[in-house]
Amino acid sequence: MKFFLGIHQPIWLTRVHDVPLLVSHRRLGHRRTLPRAVTEWALDSGGFTELQLHGRWQINEKDYVRAVRRYADEIGNLAWAAPQDWMCEQNILKRTALTVREHQRRTVRNLVHLRELAPDLPFVPVLQGWTTADYQRCADLYYRAGIDLEAEPLVGVGTVCRRQHKAVVEEIMRAFASCNFSLHGFAIKLGGLSQYAEALSSSDSMSWSRRGRYVPGCGPSHRTESNCLRFALSWYQQIQTTLGSAGLSAGGPSAEPLARVA
Repeated sequence: MKFFLGIHQPIWLTRVHDVPLLVSHRRLGHRRTLPRAVTEWALDSGGFTELQLHGRWQINEKDYVRAVRRYADEIGNLAWAAPQDWMCEQNILKRTALTVREHQRRTVRNLVHLRELAPDLPFVPVLQGWTTADYQRCADLYYRAGIDLEAEPLVGVGTVCRRQHKAVVEEIMRAFASCNFSLHGFAIKLGGLSQYAEALSSSDSMSWSRRGRYVPGCGPSHRTESNCLRFALSWYQQIQTTLGSAGLSAGGPSAEPLARVA
């Protein structure tokens, strides 16, 4: 299983070798200049924050495609990009005043439109829902739209971060893994991985930053470790070690740049 380290400082794309990274569009979209990546990375659309703040997507599909194309060209090494999907947590549904089914419909429609606009960009489908039946219905919507999820190199599973330890999430992951889907679990922490990592092809998390808020900073430039590259890479190494002891891989050799970070 490949593990993408979530980061909120795009400049780290230039400093980290051999560790897959995940960066949000919200961290890149406003930048005039972009870093050149020296490692593989994936783009998160920032949908949860977008919907939580505004109750809708403020960037249209053409502008999002334009942004992703810029990232692919100028940053390079882009493995895949999330679509402008619609999460189904209860607080997000309350914010949008829409139903789970409507969120699913908009998620599928968005991927179809993005691929029509830019068939060369690596947009991946994302399953959204709440119950197992919801996710199965979302998969059916993709098939009806002409997207064969079994043939996709990666299929994201959203709306699981805040309930990853619950039995229903493990049920969802295992159900689709048994259908030969190559699954990516969004924001899956170690607790969730310990239950169903073998059902995933990849996952991501930046929970190191939340944990780092309560750790004194390692230098005079920051008070805590919530924004420290050394701390993030050390946490990533721990994930590798833990998954390795279970016979799984976090994707990539040990983090060479630990000795190179200023």
